[in-house]
Amino acid sequence: MAERNGLTDEERAELEQLRAEKAARERAARDAAERAELEHLRRQKARGAAERAQARRDAEARERGRALMEPDEDDLKMPLGQKVVILAVVGIALVWLAVTVLA
Repeated sequence: MAERNGLTDEERAELEQLRAEKAARERAARDAAERAELEHLRRQKARGAAERAQARRDAEARERGRALMEPDEDDLKMPLGQKVVILAVVGIALVWLAVTVLA
């Protein structure tokens, strides 16, 4: 009759074991979730740093391009970029002319 009203010692031991296993599973799941969140935050931080570095490189490239193609404010000389483009066009025209004359 004592068995109907309460748990036996064996049942209590089994219950405690199952509770411990459940707590261990919950702890492992919580740890896994925290690791996943940590990895996500690390990737997000790395992606942000990469984006900032790319933006900085793009800004530097734009500044170099601007400096190459625009004359200085106090200088009325033709910028180097324009000289290169004009020389390339003249060179192509000379090659075309030479090909048409020799052909």
